Amino acid sequence: MSTITLRKATAEDIPLLRYWDQQPHKKEADPNSDWQWETEIPKDAPWLHQLIAEVDGRPLGYVEIMHCAYDPEQYWGDVPDSWMAIDIWIGEAGDIGRGMGTHMLQLALAKCFQNANIDTVVLDPLASNGRARRFYEKNGFRFVEERWFGNDCTAVYKIERSEWNQA
Repeated sequence: MSTITLRKATAEDIPLLRYWDQQPHKKEADPNSDWQWETEIPKDAPWLHQLIAEVDGRPLGYVEIMHCAYDPEQYWGDVPDSWMAIDIWIGEAGDIGRGMGTHMLQLALAKCFQNANIDTVVLDPLASNGRARRFYEKNGFRFVEERWFGNDCTAVYKIERSEWNQA
């Protein structure tokens, strides 16, 4: 079985992240975003973790973990201090549907919930992204509401510590 790990994203990863941003499956899942990697990756904040998932040492995808209440942009609004948000995606289309996303998600949730003060993790795929929505539901997330973030109608999901399957 392949080993998936998470490591801190670095400036050396920016060309790969830009390449992944141009992949059709990524553009379809996140058509209106420009991550501004040159600005984002150097951020060093205790409330933000920007990670590269690797499978057997090969870059697989990106994971962002954010403590919602400390985000200066207040993307999630006025939320409890006990909430974290994640963003997760696989870089190459050929790696989708092979169970690696589930493993990445479990690693991200474990990182969130290792902080005893965190009781809820939220995320927001596009409302029209049925594949992502089924993936999150299969992994224990509950649909909360549809919500507009900028130009995107998203489906807000959450999972609470008590619902998380650590398998």
